[in-house]
This record gives sequence, structure tokens and C-alpha cells, in this order.
Amino acid sequence: MRITYIDSSRSHLVGFFFSLIVVAGVLGAFGIPLVSSEGMTIRSYLVPGDLPNAAEDADWKKVSPITIPLSGQVITRPVWPEPTVRALTVRSVHNGTEIAFLLEWQDNTKNDRLTPGTFRDGVAIGLPLGDAPAFFCMGQLDHYINIWHWKADWQSDIDRRAARASEKKEGGVRTFEVIPRRVSSVEDLIGGGFSTLTTKEKQGRVQGQAVWRDGVWHVVMRRPLVSEEQENEATLVPGRVQTVSFAVWNGENKERNGQKAVAPWFQLSIDPVTKL
Repeated sequence: MRITYIDSSRSHLVGFFFSLIVVAGVLGAFGIPLVSSEGMTIRSYLVPGDLPNAAEDADWKKVSPITIPLSGQVITRPVWPEPTVRALTVRSVHNGTEIAFLLEWQDNTKNDRLTPGTFRDGVAIGLPLGDAPAFFCMGQLDHYINIWHWKADWQSDIDRRAARASEKKEGGVRTFEVIPRRVSSVEDLIGGGFSTLTTKEKQGRVQGQAVWRDGVWHVVMRRPLVSEEQENEATLVPGRVQTVSFAVWNGENKERNGQKAVAPWFQLSIDPVTKL
């Protein structure tokens, strides 16, 4: 009788790779991008001169993007296991004085008004306060995070006020509308755990600009590198590697507060300042 020996380690390896292929197929079917661990550092490139203010600025095309996967917030109630936004593309630049991020994601509906029963689109950047690690969603007691929350309705308020001022200057027909005054389309916040989110007294340090085009949001957020408030403002130092997290809300999917798509901590590498 002939006995055939099977290399168990080889069969396990084949099974492992087959499982990876199956998982990759399932994730691809649901629109979840596959990202290698080597590509999880977001680089803020050092560039000369002024930073791009607008999402449409051609200079953004010179910056290499990184696409990061998003998942549902399932840490605290109400959980949100099935967000509609599955990926976020991130670019970042700085000039030694300011830092800017361009965030882009697929969203087939533009939700830029907040009224009873309707919800807004939004995106947020989370940065830890200090060097100690913190919970990526909302921080935790004694380990706070600085959150930059761009809101589509705030952007709409700013854009509509600018359009009204232009109409007034040109002597065109004006329609009466009460539009809130906003110093920025980004709310600057501090989080120290769930239900502790606090609006900073001083707003406007983080500026935002955005455009929705062909089913995609393009959002720019920028802030001076130097911190004015050491205890309440994230430290951003050229040459340093730190952590950063993200969150996205789709108003059409009735997402708000903790009901959102999230990305946990990634590495943010800010280029050192050198002669350009």
C-alpha cells in the first residue's frame, strides 16, 4: 500500500492565501478599499510660498494622495455599523507657517442645510493634545483631542453671505434671507470622551473651504502651525511624526453625532523645514 504524505504547513499556507483572496473579494464588493500597512503614513509635504486655499487649486494635483478605509462607529450607542462612505482621500501640505489638508469622498447627494428632520454632510480631523495616546473617536479623560469639524451647512452660510455681498456691490436684485455669520466653516472643538465635546471659545483659527462637484465633496482645512493655546490646541511641528484620525457624516443617510464613518489613528508625518 502506497502512503501519500501531505505537507500540512504548505496546505495551511495555501488555505491562508485563499482566505485572503475571498476577503479581498468581499471587501471589494462592498466598496471597501484595501490598503497595505506600509501606506498608512499621511505625509504633509513641504511646499514653497502660499498654500492652496481652495479645493479647486491646481497645486493639489502635485501632491500624492492616500486613500484610507472608513468603517462604522460601533464603540458606543447608538452604533452605526453601516455607513455609506467607505473611503476618504487625504492630501496635506505645509509651508513652515501653515498646514492644510484636502479631504475628498464620494457622496451622491449634497446636504448643506440643517433643518428639522434633515441632516448635514460633514468631515472631521482629530489630533491628540500632547504626546499621550487617546481614544480616536472623542478622546478620553486626561487624554483630550482637538477636533476640526467641517460642516456643510456652515460652508453654505459663508458662501451665501459672500454671494449676497457681491450682489449688493453690483447693485443686483437682492432677496431677504437671514444667514448666520460664521468666522469659519470649521468648528474647533475639544473632546475628552463621549458626551464631553466642547466648542473652543476662540474660533476661526482653523479655516475651511469646500466644493461639491459630480458627487464628490472636496474640503480644505488649514491652520497656522504654531499653537496659540498649548493646552487646547493640537501641536503641529515640522519634522515630527504624530497621530491623526478622521470621521465623515452623510446627511442623506441621517448620520449625525456618533452615527458616522470613522478611521482610527494614522501616522501624520510633517516634512521638516528645509531650504526649498
